[in-house]
Amino acid sequence: MPDAMPDPAPIAICALQAELEAQAAHLAAQLGLPQLPTATHAKNCKAARALLLLGPSSLSLQLTGSPAPGPVTVDFGAAGMRHRRSGGHNELLGRAIGVHKKPALRVLDATAGLGRDAFVLADLGARVELCERNPVIAALLRSGLQAAGEQGDPWLGAVTARMQLREVDARSLPVEALEGIDVIYLDPMFPQRDKHAAVKKEMTLFQLLLGSGDDSGDSLLAWALQQAVARVVVKRPRKAPPLGGRKPSHLLSGKSVRFDVYTLGSFAEE
Repeated sequence: MPDAMPDPAPIAICALQAELEAQAAHLAAQLGLPQLPTATHAKNCKAARALLLLGPSSLSLQLTGSPAPGPVTVDFGAAGMRHRRSGGHNELLGRAIGVHKKPALRVLDATAGLGRDAFVLADLGARVELCERNPVIAALLRSGLQAAGEQGDPWLGAVTARMQLREVDARSLPVEALEGIDVIYLDPMFPQRDKHAAVKKEMTLFQLLLGSGDDSGDSLLAWALQQAVARVVVKRPRKAPPLGGRKPSHLLSGKSVRFDVYTLGSFAEE
């Protein structure tokens, strides 16, 4: 009886060009992931369920198999991110956070993910600290922030300069790291709220990285409510119950999502 094929690794690293192999090896060792031969094609790859692809100017994550969907990259300068600047969601998010309540408001995004809401808040003038506990997602964020700083776009550079990445679970931050934070923002992973292919692809990748049963949202909210901040804001599906069953002080609803606001104090003057 032939030997059974080994189960594929959840994620493996692959350099897109031969000259990037050493850099890919360093990242593989840093993240504790296997490295596959250069230019391994995602469609034909059976050694991993997803590939972390290292290119000359970006890092991306792509599901494998046929048909393999396109890669996910943190690109703050992309047309889609620029379009978000004028979206109604941005205004709702800004109002929930309170970006106009205080100049240079300081926000801790405790569930940074791909950094999109953090970028919106930074574009609205807030100083945002992004916490991401998953090392692969954090690597994507780090790559995106570095690429944005190297594009030579004054607007993009100014926005990302207001974003600081912390590759850590927010709950493990020391007390001094939270000094001066005005708002804690949470966007916990919840059942898929959008049927678009791009969102389904990203949710599949996040479930591969974090597990479909990730239930850290309740404990994150309990932790956040114990901190010395003016408010905690939680992003939820519009019709979902409050996170952890905790009723918010007030809420702001959009077409598909809402923001539950827990008021803990007033914004301190600088």
